[in-house]
Amino acid sequence: MQSGGTWGSALTADEFAAIRGAGFEPVGQVFGAAVHVAVSATGAVCPGAWRSSGGLEPFRPLARAMYQARQAAIGRMVDECVQLGGHGVVGVRLSDAVLPFGGLQFTAIGTAVRAPGAAAPRAPFTADVSGQDFAKLISTGWVPVGIAQGISIGARHDDWTTARQARWNFRNAEVTGWTELVNQCRHDARGQLAADVGRLGAEGVVLTAMRMRVSGRDCPVTVGQHDHVVEAIVTGTAIVSFPLAGERAAGLSSLVVMSLDPQRRQAARIRI
Repeated sequence: MQSGGTWGSALTADEFAAIRGAGFEPVGQVFGAAVHVAVSATGAVCPGAWRSSGGLEPFRPLARAMYQARQAAIGRMVDECVQLGGHGVVGVRLSDAVLPFGGLQFTAIGTAVRAPGAAAPRAPFTADVSGQDFAKLISTGWVPVGIAQGISIGARHDDWTTARQARWNFRNAEVTGWTELVNQCRHDARGQLAADVGRLGAEGVVLTAMRMRVSGRDCPVTVGQHDHVVEAIVTGTAIVSFPLAGERAAGLSSLVVMSLDPQRRQAARIRI
C-alpha cells in the first residue's frame, strides 16, 4: 500500500466488489517483466523431409526459455506483492512481445490482495482468473496456488505429401501432416501443463487461455523447401481444495431458524 493509505489496482469495479465480498482487499497494483534473448526457432534443426510427424525435440530449448522468462516475470510481480504485504495476486495478465533487437519481452501485471486478520501464507499465490471467478473459487472451498503453464513448439517439413494436399485443387481436403503437427503440439502442451500443476502441488487447474500460433519458415536444411512451425501455449490457475470449507459443510446437518419478531415468538409458544 502506498504512503497515505492509498492503493492502485488493475481491477474493474465488478472485480473489486467481488473480491471484497470474498473477504479480501486490494493493496496495490504489481508488475513484473523479463527480457530473454532465446534460441531462434528459425535456426532449429529441421525435423527432416519425408517424416509424417512434427519434430518437438529441436525446439525444447526455446520452449524452456519461454517458460523461464514467464516465470521470471511472475516472480518479480510476486516480489512486489510481498513488499506491499499482500497474500496473493489476482487478475494476472500475461503478455509477450518480440523486441526490435530480437529479444523476447514477457510481462505480468495484476492486483495484490490480502485477507485482513488472516496469517500470511508461506508464499503468495497467483491467479490469472478474474476477480469474480476468484471470489467464486473461494466461496466454493477452492484456493489458487499459482499460474500453471504448458508450452510446446514443433515443426513439420513440407514434403511431397503436404505439398500435394495443399495445392489449390485440394483446397477442400485435409492436410494430414499439418493436422498431426497441431495435435502433437497441443497434446504436448497439455502434458507440460499437467506437470506444472504437479510442481505447484495443486489438485487441478482452471484453464484461462489456450493459444496457438502457426508460422512458416525457409527450411534450414533443404534449400528451396519450407517448414511449418506451431507454438501451443496453455495457461491456467492451479487450485487446491480448502479443508475447512468441507469440514464446516459436513458438520451442518440441519439449520435452525429463529424469528426475531417477538409477536411471532409469542404466537408460536401459544400454539405449542
